[in-house]
Amino acid sequence: MPYLTSAVLGAALLCFTVLGLRARRADGPLDDYVTARNSQSAPTLGLSFLASGMGAWILFAPPEIGAFVGPLGLAGYAIGSALPFIVLGAFGPAIRRRLPEGRSIGEYAEACFGAGIRRWVALVSVLYMGCFLAAELTAIGAITGLLSDVPVALVVVGVAVATLLYTALGGLRASLATDRWQAWLLLALLGVVGGVALARLPELPAEAALPSIPAADALSVALTLVIAVTAANLFHQGYWQRVWAARDDRALGRGAWLGGGITVLVVAVVGGLGMLAAMAGVSLGEPPIPFFALLAEAPGWLALPALVLAVTLVASSVDTLQNGIASLVVAGSGRRGLSLRAARWVTVALMVPVVAIALQGLSVLRLFLIADLLCAAIVVPVLLGLWARMSAMAALAGGLAGLAGAVLPGWVASGSALDGLLAASFPGGVPTLPPFLGALLASSAVALLVAWWRPAAVRRTA
Repeated sequence: MPYLTSAVLGAALLCFTVLGLRARRADGPLDDYVTARNSQSAPTLGLSFLASGMGAWILFAPPEIGAFVGPLGLAGYAIGSALPFIVLGAFGPAIRRRLPEGRSIGEYAEACFGAGIRRWVALVSVLYMGCFLAAELTAIGAITGLLSDVPVALVVVGVAVATLLYTALGGLRASLATDRWQAWLLLALLGVVGGVALARLPELPAEAALPSIPAADALSVALTLVIAVTAANLFHQGYWQRVWAARDDRALGRGAWLGGGITVLVVAVVGGLGMLAAMAGVSLGEPPIPFFALLAEAPGWLALPALVLAVTLVASSVDTLQNGIASLVVAGSGRRGLSLRAARWVTVALMVPVVAIALQGLSVLRLFLIADLLCAAIVVPVLLGLWARMSAMAALAGGLAGLAGAVLPGWVASGSALDGLLAASFPGGVPTLPPFLGALLASSAVALLVAWWRPAAVRRTA
């Protein structure tokens, strides 16, 4: 059985690699490598947003939220997962007009605020995407251990090498080409795996009820997830690349709504399975993993398509992250930029520490939450760069206020600044609303006040 599983997973990764390499432009310029500028239709962008946003996380987090928080928390997760696409779809046309030759969130920040803010924004973006990469590869290792006897390191390294091969050689076009097929494949596999697992779900007892968490607590979880997931994903360079890859503004808007709508549906369905598992009294495991607890009640053969689903989810997000980080480094290397060869080596080099971390099997949830909070502290000042009054001073003041606002709720509650700082680092690895809400409100208020008091004298041009 391990040999069959290894062969099937290898065949899936080989197919992704071939699809990616076929889409590459061997003699294309560096700009095409990182942006595929003005080339993609709305359906392609919609499927790409879906595939690149989906990852192995959907098999863990939404089912757990559904099982323990219920429909309100699940709605927050679904909306938060899709909202970044919608925001970029709405702001994207203005960003494209302001930066018609733009390539990255860093270049947008420099055009609005200068080189200092650019470095800050780029650092947060790389930190977030590095955590995302490590989390996805760690997750596929954990899923491999749950569902098969295949060596974990073999699958982790296999996914990293296969995606690295076609993204390093093919750039963004390779990622977009594989996204189309991966999106359809993951929807089909989710239908099969989820349908069979649901069919084997024990009959709901007469006393079955939704999770008993108070409505106020469920709403708090929902708001936390909306803020955290939306703010963090707005620093995902892979999504920003698609702003310039869109054929035109209309394609970008329609693609964003298409990807966002399907994402909401997928997260809601997968999370709903976790909720049904809890209501049916299925043993969710320790730590609880409702989706995989459902598979324990399903036929043994379902483990193979479930593992292929997991590999597809991870590959579709990892290739976007690889290309996104490389493009951010390329775009941030000065006006002369890097050569295409150097850009490819950057893509290879960035994966070495990520794979090393993933093979340790560590939990990266706390790092994820800290990165999310950093993003929440500066996301509004960064997006306000499109406002004519917004200045670098206002953006910097708003960002610093956001960091202070993240610590303030815990400080006020405990009376200790140190305890407030500890609370903002999520010591239990559990997302809580006060740091996120404090960061968002403080950064927004201070940025707006400073921009109104000391507006930008002369707007920079791209």
